[in-house]
Amino acid sequence: MGDGDYNDHRDVAGHCEGLRESGKRALMRTILLATGLTLGGFSVLQALAGNYPFAILEVLSTALLLFGAWRIERARRLYLWIYLYLIPTFCFILYIIVMPDASAAAFVWLYMIPLLAYLLLGKQRAFLLTVPFMLAGLLLYFADNHLNLDTLGLIDLGNAALCGVLILVFVHIYDGLRMQAYEELERLAQTDSLTGAASRGSFQHALQRSIQEAERSNGHLVLVLLDVDHFKQVNDQWGHEAGDMALQHICQILQQRLRVTDFLGRLGGEEFGLLLRHTDSAGADPLVEKLRKQIAEQSLEYDGEQIELSATFGLAAWPRDGRSAAELYRAADRRLYSGKQRGRNQLVSADVPAELLLDKFDVRL
Repeated sequence: MGDGDYNDHRDVAGHCEGLRESGKRALMRTILLATGLTLGGFSVLQALAGNYPFAILEVLSTALLLFGAWRIERARRLYLWIYLYLIPTFCFILYIIVMPDASAAAFVWLYMIPLLAYLLLGKQRAFLLTVPFMLAGLLLYFADNHLNLDTLGLIDLGNAALCGVLILVFVHIYDGLRMQAYEELERLAQTDSLTGAASRGSFQHALQRSIQEAERSNGHLVLVLLDVDHFKQVNDQWGHEAGDMALQHICQILQQRLRVTDFLGRLGGEEFGLLLRHTDSAGADPLVEKLRKQIAEQSLEYDGEQIELSATFGLAAWPRDGRSAAELYRAADRRLYSGKQRGRNQLVSADVPAELLLDKFDVRL
């Protein structure tokens, strides 16, 4: 997609970021529920063992965690909630390593720190939070267990430290690869692979955002639908490779002429959509007419032959022809159909009386 799509790419990127945040909220809710229920179970065991202060503390923590799980879907500052969960949890992990009568195997909980951090925070934030806690945990463990710097002691130190470092490195690399794959999937979902235009979903989202912006600023917006004329004949006569090249050829012409604020999308097959922002029908008509003429004048060269191409355009202006996306689509599609009925290779920006269409149809018969 060309430079003319930058503004709406930013809108789509914000939409995808919202989807990622929604996933983090769902994950955070699951973690809060699991942690709360686990602590609730431990509080019962602490009470049975006579450790009432710990039992009361764990009951209070359980109530707080369950409240967080209920509230997280509507929380405004998601990362603040994540830090409020992770930092006390990591501090508690450090405490159970050095608490009186702690098990020698308690240090294995340290390896939960990078897993939780990278799941919830992402690569950069997780690395900055994980490294200090991992180092502090290892130092506390070996200080509490009075590590001897003999051969066996160094082996214990090497095993614990190396395992922690490898987990941190592997999770860091994996999260980077995961984000690259996710971004590539997002790019493929937003872009038509053949033409480089926006996908149908991206175009519809951009139209909704553009309408909202126009409503806030009392501005103007034009939706244009275009259909490549006799495209099936191109495929039948020249083959599907020529058909693909024809679509790419038309998109190149459109992208070269569009302004920075305009947006091009492929809606399916040989149908495309244009969003002309900050303009009305009077301003859009000359631009679209130039696009129509340029497509008709610049034939596609294929296998040493010239393939003549043309397109029919239907135009609808916001708010004149509708205030919703559905209303604009209906108006533009109605005019696109009208242009086809009247002979194709033309721009229709206003509704044509039905009797004129019938007269035209009778003359052709």
